[in-house]
Amino acid sequence: MKISIISAILLILGLCGMIGSLAWVLGRGNRNRLTRLFISCQASIVLWIVSELLIQFSATQSQYWKSYLIGNVGISCFSPLWLMLTAEYSEVSVKAKKRLSLTLLISLAAMLVISTNMKHHLYYYVFYGGEVEYGPLFYVFQMIYYICIISGFVIILLKHRRRHEMINKQSVLLILSSAIPLVVNTLSIANVFHSKLRLTPFIFGLSSLLLIIALGRYGLLNINSIAMRDTIDNIDSGVVIFNTNGYISYKNKYAESLPFLKDIKTSQQFIEAVSEAADQEIPANFSAAEIKCGDEYYSLKQSDCDNKNGNLVARTVTITNVTEYHEHMIAEKQLSLEQERNRIAQEMHDSAGHTFTMISALARLLRSDMQAEVPDTSGVLEKVSEIDGLSRSGVTQLRCTINNLRDQAFMTSVTNAVQSVITAVRGVETELCVQGDEDERYQFCIREMYDNCRETVTNALRYSNADKIDIILKFLPERIELHILDNGDGCDNIEEHNGLRGIRSRTESLGGEVRFMSMANEGFHTSIRIPVREVQL
Repeated sequence: MKISIISAILLILGLCGMIGSLAWVLGRGNRNRLTRLFISCQASIVLWIVSELLIQFSATQSQYWKSYLIGNVGISCFSPLWLMLTAEYSEVSVKAKKRLSLTLLISLAAMLVISTNMKHHLYYYVFYGGEVEYGPLFYVFQMIYYICIISGFVIILLKHRRRHEMINKQSVLLILSSAIPLVVNTLSIANVFHSKLRLTPFIFGLSSLLLIIALGRYGLLNINSIAMRDTIDNIDSGVVIFNTNGYISYKNKYAESLPFLKDIKTSQQFIEAVSEAADQEIPANFSAAEIKCGDEYYSLKQSDCDNKNGNLVARTVTITNVTEYHEHMIAEKQLSLEQERNRIAQEMHDSAGHTFTMISALARLLRSDMQAEVPDTSGVLEKVSEIDGLSRSGVTQLRCTINNLRDQAFMTSVTNAVQSVITAVRGVETELCVQGDEDERYQFCIREMYDNCRETVTNALRYSNADKIDIILKFLPERIELHILDNGDGCDNIEEHNGLRGIRSRTESLGGEVRFMSMANEGFHTSIRIPVREVQL
């Protein structure tokens, strides 16, 4: 009776320990596979301890049998679950995890054998009340259970060997939590302990204290580290971690799929593979690099990880596929070329095409005048003068178009854009006066100022017979001004056609205003004012 009370007390203590570790895990709210396997292992031990308690208070053959069945459910499930737990903890491959999950068939086989024991007596040779004699299948399954548990130890040790790192305290405590009960159970089955006390379930309860230490102090099943690992493992970028010995200690799924990282185990091999892919020597301490592997482009960034004492503990490399970026760059370049072709074609059609059409028409009229019996000399000279003006303006327009095609550097500032128009002018004296300092505030209207200046200068060359054009460009705090004056024929009545209407439209689209002023024999003045502050708002 005394022994039964002591056994019950020990079992209750063990049960409290197991339930405590379960409550600890459940209270943290983890829902990942590793945590579920851990809870399953603990629950199987709880079943075993509960069955031992029930055995203490069983009186009939039926009660004993039910109590033993509950215990055998826990015993048969623990070993396969433990093996799967250590595989998940050690981050073995998905294929290996699937294979190890088949070990649950061992549990099913054991339960089938135990539930039919009354027919074959191969598991319990004798089962009467609390007295049992084990049959051959009992020892067969015990051996299988031991192999599963020891295989779990090996998997944990191989994890650290694979990463070329020392075994950590988490792993030590996890191994001891199962190794100690395993040894005690082995000694009990071998009758080394001559006692009626069932020590193995109680020892499992005490081993839960080791698990609580691993959970609380050393972060076993820590939700942050697990969440970070799962997140990093499933991102669309490669992550490779090298330990201080230069070996790879971690590669996420994306990194595992990269062809140039296949069979790479050390930092030296990694640098050689990256250098070969980049077709240039990449230093071991690089911070950023870009490589091409097949048709794919990858961006690599390397950073050092230091501990609180400032000592290097790891080196991390992130690998991002930037092929889409390169494809966008190529597509953008092709689109820019296409837009430039369309712009040039439009300019040729709108300006040079119109000019040459006018020259051709005037040439036909000139020939008709020259074929008259009495040529109109004044009319001929007027048409020649018009052809000369149109030719000069056409040449200017072509030069502006060609300069725009050859070099877009003038589009970096308003001053350069206006200067490019003046550079293309031939046969007419032009002078540019810039007042104020240009900065980035005025860059919003570079294209409009260029087009307006070009249109105005072209009109002066085409219609005014001017021999001098003055251009004043003012950069004021609140606005930008462009004044273009020529000393040509001028006119008393200004009619706005396509050219002048285009100038007005471009200017007013930016919130500005434009004025055209002229008098006969006093030239033509174009004044453009665009507010800077209003456009920025």
